[in-house]
Amino acid sequence: MRADLAPAGAQLWPKDSWYVACTSAEVTDQALGRTICNERMVFFRGKDGTVCALEDFCPHRGAPLSLGFVRGGQLVCGYHGLVTDCHGKVASMPGQRVGGFPKTRHFPTIERYGFIWVWPGRADASNPAALHHLEWAESADWAYGGGYYHIACDYRLMVDNLMDLTHETYVHASSIGQKEIDEAPVKTHATDREVVTSRFMDAVSAPPFWQMALRGAGLPEDAPVDRWQICRFTLPSHVMIEVGVALQGRGGYEADDALKASAIVVDFITPETETSHHYFWGMARRFATEDEMLTDTIREGQGRIFAEDLDMLEQQQANLTRYPDRRLLKLNIDAGGVRSRMMIERAIAAEITPI
Repeated sequence: MRADLAPAGAQLWPKDSWYVACTSAEVTDQALGRTICNERMVFFRGKDGTVCALEDFCPHRGAPLSLGFVRGGQLVCGYHGLVTDCHGKVASMPGQRVGGFPKTRHFPTIERYGFIWVWPGRADASNPAALHHLEWAESADWAYGGGYYHIACDYRLMVDNLMDLTHETYVHASSIGQKEIDEAPVKTHATDREVVTSRFMDAVSAPPFWQMALRGAGLPEDAPVDRWQICRFTLPSHVMIEVGVALQGRGGYEADDALKASAIVVDFITPETETSHHYFWGMARRFATEDEMLTDTIREGQGRIFAEDLDMLEQQQANLTRYPDRRLLKLNIDAGGVRSRMMIERAIAAEITPI
């Protein structure tokens, strides 16, 4: 059986984990329906503004609760008016006594860093302390801009994509790709907490995206630079990529902030189904942090870059679905993705057969 396939009904993602479900801005005064890890959920704000997540299923006739509306911090089913509170308890229904109605499943949530995080696994196992700390999201020393794509492919294909950046030379030739990416050696190592792949390129020309970043940082865009890419995978499916360029010979990755344009490419990859996922992308940077126009320019540039990935990954998924028995090659450049998948598989196994 091919490594990216699993028996029908097999668990493909860790469930006892925090996933980005949506941005805070997406949950306003309306209900939001979204599928996370094959669980259909509805998100809405309770009376105190806290974001609640319930199974998107009305206990009366099975209608999606996301087709209803929010009234006074409670969710009203759009079919027959059944009212549910933030904890899934039926509060009322026109002409009915609701004391014996079953509760709707409730999913733990956290609102932090501008995102709504949801725990699709065992509610009693949820641990707010397990949520990743994101320094860039809390510090005035950083600026952030990002976006969202829905992508019709297995979420693990996106992990593979981000942990092996050699594809940039070909998929992103007009923006961030350059031949030196192929030529520079890549190193991979893993700990219990993360998988890291890194590549350093000295004395190279900055590609178009990084020329723009150098201008934004007040540095000469045509100067030779030292460039780096450090990809960090952490469970359940997040990838943070330290990227940047520094004026050649001035310290590279360790260079003073005044001599480089550096950033973290933020990738939150949330499984939807076996062949689709939610992709929350962005860039946190430490240069020209007050320049909102630069934030918009970078966001637009990233959006175009990730749209190229989207097209490639969706067509890759279509091919893999069309030829399920084809064996795939594993090369040295695939080490980061392979090690990341191994970490995912260990996490799933621990949930299925806990110690």
